[in-house]
Amino acid sequence: MLGGIGCKIDTGTFQNDMTSFTSRDDVLALLVHLGYLAYREETEEVFIPNEEVRAEFLRSINRSGWKEVSDAVSASEELLEATLQMEGKKVAEAMDAVHTENTSILSYNNENSLSCAVTLAYYSAKKDYTLIRELPAGKGFADIVFLPRRHTDKPAFIVELKWDKTAERAIRQIKDRKYMESLKNYKGDLLLVGINYDKKAKKHQCVIETSVK
Repeated sequence: MLGGIGCKIDTGTFQNDMTSFTSRDDVLALLVHLGYLAYREETEEVFIPNEEVRAEFLRSINRSGWKEVSDAVSASEELLEATLQMEGKKVAEAMDAVHTENTSILSYNNENSLSCAVTLAYYSAKKDYTLIRELPAGKGFADIVFLPRRHTDKPAFIVELKWDKTAERAIRQIKDRKYMESLKNYKGDLLLVGINYDKKAKKHQCVIETSVK
């Protein structure tokens, strides 16, 4: 959920009190009632509603000494920095690590799974960016657009994902289908990020180019 992904929940078991917990669903349902999580009825999922609540969850994790998650947060921050520095090899290696560490929740059988993995890997970027998946742009849909918030001077970037193709092909698609046009109100530096997952080798490849909007 820190990465913007919803979590399935069965709300029918909740006892409407703060003492009777028999499952994870009861805990998540209570957090919805307290306002720390929101509930999406059409998909029966809970999610973190805004950046303020997300930041509080991260502070709680750091205070609790939950090393695995704290390390994941640090890795996510390093991934963002590698992206901004246009270090494609480091970005690919970071995506490899996310894949390995989350094999139980990432089936990796299509580009949608890859999109979820990228969103998860970049979850610390949410403090500086608004992440938009499948944004209508030019002649199609940009897979993920990172639009900087007003308080930051970081550049926007567009991520295009490929499956058993090439990262270079992803970059070419961004240009050919004019995905940059999706950022109508943005002016400034822009990064084009192409990520490909090779199913046979179980490796990611990343190419990053710079542009100006």
